[in-house]
Amino acid sequence: MTTVKHSMENSSKYKILITGGAGFIGSNLCEYFINKDHHVVCLDNFVTGHRYNLDYVISHPNFTLIEGDIRNLKDCEKAVKGCDYVLHQAALGSVPRSINDPITTNDVNISGFLNMLIASRDAKIKRFVYAASSSTYGDSESLPKVEEKIGNPLSPYAITKYVNELYADIFSKTFGLETIGLRYFNVFGRRQDPNGAYAAVIPKFVMQLMNHESPVINGDGNFSRDFTYIDNIIQINELAMLTENPEAINSVYNAAFGDRTTLNDLILYIKESLSKYDSKIGSTPIIHGPSRAGDIPHSLASISKAKRLLGYKPEFSMQEGLNEAVKWYWNHLK
Repeated sequence: MTTVKHSMENSSKYKILITGGAGFIGSNLCEYFINKDHHVVCLDNFVTGHRYNLDYVISHPNFTLIEGDIRNLKDCEKAVKGCDYVLHQAALGSVPRSINDPITTNDVNISGFLNMLIASRDAKIKRFVYAASSSTYGDSESLPKVEEKIGNPLSPYAITKYVNELYADIFSKTFGLETIGLRYFNVFGRRQDPNGAYAAVIPKFVMQLMNHESPVINGDGNFSRDFTYIDNIIQINELAMLTENPEAINSVYNAAFGDRTTLNDLILYIKESLSKYDSKIGSTPIIHGPSRAGDIPHSLASISKAKRLLGYKPEFSMQEGLNEAVKWYWNHLK
């Protein structure tokens, strides 16, 4: 375990631990809270995160990088020391990855999560906000998804994220640790990795089309998702961390925009957005492949609970966020 540390300025407000801070969501949270004069500690093992995601914050005096693993309790204890809040983003994502390697997914997402809860409890952290998942809704066919009604998990990954919620609830009730879970719905935006076997659909499609390659849609393309831009996720993390509403604490919330888009429509939107930069992209053909194991057909979140208890007001629709994301990919990766 290695540590990069900078002196803490008096202007900092809170000391916030962001686990998985070198990942897509984590690095955006690191940048946001550094810009708001908080002291940020990032814990990451760089298995799925990238050092270049931290380029903006790495030399900032209020930023501390701890290279470690949530599967190691001592690393967790070191990271939470002196912190006020924890934003727990570290996990092994991807349904297919969990099907191919359920043991490692379980070790990171459940054992690592438990380590972070224990370390946070012992350090008397004010609140533990964690990344939950829309996969928890499993085979429930009801739409929109409401927090109190879930189905049976459809993948090892979904099991791990549901177990996280159960553990958080127990730690709240048994040890008095304040927890809030945020069920992320298909988050996308700047810094999301387009490469690798488990790349998310939006950056993967964007990069393929930028290279004039035909994207492959799993199934007929009529599956739909509540695609959620990263800035909406940053907003709900901050609200969950700082809310003083006692009714809002020790609960879970859908973190989404509250609208759904089919994969077929998504491709059309991406083509339209990219065509502003390269007109040839609009004529790139699309390929349909077999459906993917463990995928839920449709996903749409009710965000009423988050609006009511947290004051959540997502600012970016899917198409607005997509235009921002496409612009970022074009400027940074072309």
